[in-house]
Amino acid sequence: MAAVLAAALLVSGCGDTDEPTPTSTGSDPSMFTNPVIRTDSPDPQAIRVGDTWYLFHTNAGGRNVPVHTSANLTDWTPAGDALPVLPEWADPGKTWAPEAIQLGPESFVLYYTVAGRESGRQCVGRAVATTPEGPYRDDSAGPLICQAELGGAIDASPFRDTDGSLWLLWKNDGNAIGVDTWIFSQRLSDDGLSLVGEPTKLLKQTEPWEGDLVEGPFFHRQEGKLYLFFAANAYDKAEYAEGYAICESPSGPCVKAPENPILKSNEVASGPGHASMVVKDGRTWLLYHAWPPGQEGSVDPGRQTWLNEVVWQNGKPVVKTPTP
Repeated sequence: MAAVLAAALLVSGCGDTDEPTPTSTGSDPSMFTNPVIRTDSPDPQAIRVGDTWYLFHTNAGGRNVPVHTSANLTDWTPAGDALPVLPEWADPGKTWAPEAIQLGPESFVLYYTVAGRESGRQCVGRAVATTPEGPYRDDSAGPLICQAELGGAIDASPFRDTDGSLWLLWKNDGNAIGVDTWIFSQRLSDDGLSLVGEPTKLLKQTEPWEGDLVEGPFFHRQEGKLYLFFAANAYDKAEYAEGYAICESPSGPCVKAPENPILKSNEVASGPGHASMVVKDGRTWLLYHAWPPGQEGSVDPGRQTWLNEVVWQNGKPVVKTPTP
C-alpha cells in the first residue's frame, strides 16, 4: 500500500476547463495510493524549494513540528522536527497546524499554534530558519497573536498576494469557550515577523454544515480570483468538511460558495479537511487530513494525509473524488 510515483504529477496540465482533466496519462486514473502519509499527520501544509517538497503537520510522534520531504508529492520521507525547541513563553504538547513560507533564498518563516503559558490559551507564534526543513527558531518574547479573550488564536496561514504584499490568516478559538469562531486576516511586515495595521474579520460559522466552528483557512488565487478555503465542524467527527468563499481582497469582503462543502466524508475518508493547496506543472492539488471511516478520534492511525486533484469548472473548485 506504499505510495508509488504519480505519473499524474509529472506531466503539465492545462488551464481552466469545463471538464475535469484526467489524473493520469494512461487509462488507469489511480497512479498513486492514498493516503500518501499513512501515519498520524494532521493539518498538512507543503512548500516547494528547488526540486523538493517539504510538508509540515501538527505535533505527532514526539515531535513539535514533524517535517517530511518528497520529490513528487506522493512518496514522503520523515525528516525530523522542524521546531525542536519551543520558545520560553510556550508549553509543549499542543503544537498545531504549522505553515511555512519562503521569503528569500535563505529566509523561511514558520507560523504555528502553541500553548501560551501566560494566557493559558492557544496562541500563534512565528519562527525563522535559513533552510526549509529547519531547524526553525522562535526568539520572540511572546506570541504573535493570542486573543485569549476570544478563546485563543490558532491555524495561522501565510499568503503572498500577486502585488507582493504578505498576509496572515488565522482563527480565534472561540469554540473552546463557547463563542463565535471568526477567520481573521491581517497584513504582515515584509520580513513576515510582525503584523501591520488592524485585523479584519472575514467570516464565521453561519451554515448548518459548519456546526459550531470554521477553521484551517488558506488563500489561493486562480485566474485572478481570490479563494478563501476553510474547514468546518468538529475535527474528530465524520461531519468535518471543507468549503470555500470568494473574497474581493485579502481583507475581504468574502462570500461563501452556495455549493459548500466541496469535500466531505465518503466510504474511504472520513472527516476530511484542514487542507492546503499546491500547484505543480499547472495542476492544482489539495493536501488534507482524514480519518479511516469508523476510527474518527483515534490516535492510531489518526488523521492521515490525502492528496487529490482540484479542477476548476466555470471558476468553481471541484475536488476529484478521493480514492484509496
